[in-house]
Amino acid sequence: MISRRLFSVLILTFALFSVSNKAIAQHEEGHEPAQHEAAAAGHEGQHEEKKGFNASEVIFGHISDSHYWHLFDVNGEPVSMSLPVMIWHPEKGLSTFSASKFEHGHASHEGYSLQHGMKEKIVSEDGASIIDFSITKNVLSMIISVVLLLWIMLSVAGKYKKNGVMKAPTGMQNALEPVLTFIRDEVGKPNLGHKYMRYMPLLLTIFFFIWINNLLGLLPGGANFTGNIAVTACLAVVAFLVMVFSGNKHFWGHLFNPPGVPLGVKFLLVPIEIISLFIKPIALMIRLFANILAGHIVILSVISMIFIFGALSEVAGWGFVPVSLAFSIFMFFLELLVAAIQAFIFTNLTAVFIGQAIEEGHQHDHAHEDYHAHNPETGQKYNVSKEEIIA
Repeated sequence: MISRRLFSVLILTFALFSVSNKAIAQHEEGHEPAQHEAAAAGHEGQHEEKKGFNASEVIFGHISDSHYWHLFDVNGEPVSMSLPVMIWHPEKGLSTFSASKFEHGHASHEGYSLQHGMKEKIVSEDGASIIDFSITKNVLSMIISVVLLLWIMLSVAGKYKKNGVMKAPTGMQNALEPVLTFIRDEVGKPNLGHKYMRYMPLLLTIFFFIWINNLLGLLPGGANFTGNIAVTACLAVVAFLVMVFSGNKHFWGHLFNPPGVPLGVKFLLVPIEIISLFIKPIALMIRLFANILAGHIVILSVISMIFIFGALSEVAGWGFVPVSLAFSIFMFFLELLVAAIQAFIFTNLTAVFIGQAIEEGHQHDHAHEDYHAHNPETGQKYNVSKEEIIA
């Protein structure tokens, strides 16, 4: 039953992309006469090369952020949700209006215009430096995920509060309890020791926040939220700050003054340790961003192959449909697994880094205690040499 539903979702995704791609081709064909009139006769071959399906436009249009939430096209016209625009100008102050005023970049409004490229952005026509507080597609996706996270967790917490922990879980509580237990037993306890409960709210929030956003990004028309490096950078900064402010004397002592190391070596080792401290959040940031972004690009690229071959020959396009669809289904199921794995890896590495910061110097203390002996009759403590202990 689940596989049938996932297959239906993938078919719907394929249908949406096919409609969108045909609309793009129709839109470009509609502008061909004007282009031919404006260009010389010797450039006709170049116009033929530009005509047709633009794979990069479709792929980057999906993975990039936008002030519109594009859903599908009807008769060549985009059907999208225009999002709120909030801009701070140093002279004009705060301006708020709908992104529909830009008409998808074909018009300006109140001295602002929308520029398309690798990154969509709003610029002021007077050249002033502005601050964009707009609700973009990624921001709206984040708000939706936060609402879902709060609804799921508060409903589960309400059941625990009402029924207690001794009653068998039901519904959403039954689905989440194995995940909660897994994060506690396999991530929190092994890496954080007896202090694990202090950091469990953080670890659970990070895991479910990333997991929910990864799954939302796989839905038709979904936003590439966790595939945005700014998002993963913010998550990495949170993990880094918790690690730094949780560090104890043992952690900072080994970082700036490694024990048992010659003085000459410390001048080389300490800078390396400091650099490694900042490499940890960078690794968290790039790992999540690269894996999610790559998954989206691969799926879209495989689907785009249908239209690329179709531009060469209609028979080739239809002939490649089964291959592309089969590989897309495989990649979709793989991405469902990757969505959970990447959330787990980010959470586990966060726990590892925090655990290293709060770790006590047990080995040093035990080694020091091994050089002392205790007389059970007199209660007197006295020193014992290493040779006596070995004997």
